Amino acid sequence: MNSGGCTIGSWIQLPSVATAEIMGQAGYEWIAVDLEHGSISLETLCGIFRAIELGGSLPFARIQDSLPMSCRSALDAGAAGLIIPTISNVNQLENVIIQSRLPPKGVRGVGFCRANMYGKNFSSYQVQGQSPYIVAMIENKAAVEEISAILSVDGLDAVLVGPYDLSASLGCTGQFECQVFKKALETIMVECKKKNIPYGIHIVEPKKGSIDKAIASGNRFLAHGIDAVFLLESLKGWRQK
Repeated sequence: MNSGGCTIGSWIQLPSVATAEIMGQAGYEWIAVDLEHGSISLETLCGIFRAIELGGSLPFARIQDSLPMSCRSALDAGAAGLIIPTISNVNQLENVIIQSRLPPKGVRGVGFCRANMYGKNFSSYQVQGQSPYIVAMIENKAAVEEISAILSVDGLDAVLVGPYDLSASLGCTGQFECQVFKKALETIMVECKKKNIPYGIHIVEPKKGSIDKAIASGNRFLAHGIDAVFLLESLKGWRQK
């Protein structure tokens, strides 16, 4: 992305290490573990991160909220970056970033954890933990109205549109051809290009050609599908001859 390209990742909601291992081997550059809508507990998170890493993908976490403990728990478990849901204003994003950074850049608690291999890599992780990758999810009308200010926050690396929540906030849930929704996407993309912040959308239900279409329209941080959706799609029409 630093050279203007696109990165493509995927999404996990099922609490299965085996599924995570398969997804990690699929060729995505990163896999986001959904701690907001998925059924994955902190007890299983470390194992899922390990399984993702086996395939060479980066483990990200879409945390359940923007509270300090949510940020800390995911990062301590080994998340390379955080995808923050429902960012609506500058103060909220700035607080997330400072809570996610180790001192002196931030105020995240310091201790032995999986991220620093329980102390073995303590010194090197003190450097890495200064700037975890931060993705703000744009999911409501308020965020669209404040998008220019949000994009100016130091430490923000990318934004990702949550299409279902954003469309719901605009009064057209799941209607992605709705003009008010399409106008909001255009506003976000234009402002991201002005600020040189990578923009993307979660293609929740991928169709043939959806990735190429999204890249052609300017998306640079793409989330492609969900493990459960891939499974459901593969089961459609199983009785057909």
